[in-house]
Amino acid sequence: MKGNIEERACQLALYIIENKATVRGAAQRFGISKSTVHKDLSERLPAFNKPLYLQVKQVLDENKAERHIRGGIATRRKYRGGD
Repeated sequence: MKGNIEERACQLALYIIENKATVRGAAQRFGISKSTVHKDLSERLPAFNKPLYLQVKQVLDENKAERHIRGGIATRRKYRGGD
């Protein structure tokens, strides 16, 4: 997924917004690192597309607020045997 960085940042943002995806999920889908996804969305995207950045920021903030719950569910599944 190399090439135009602005285009990549927009594609990442749209993917996350449409699928309510996490940074990790987007990185896996596009075959790039989590740090690249984070840098594209938090530093590069606001410089050229502020409205799209504000939309993706809402999804990322929601994911961040819920991640402790997802972590607890994963731990429960691990020790209960895959509920």
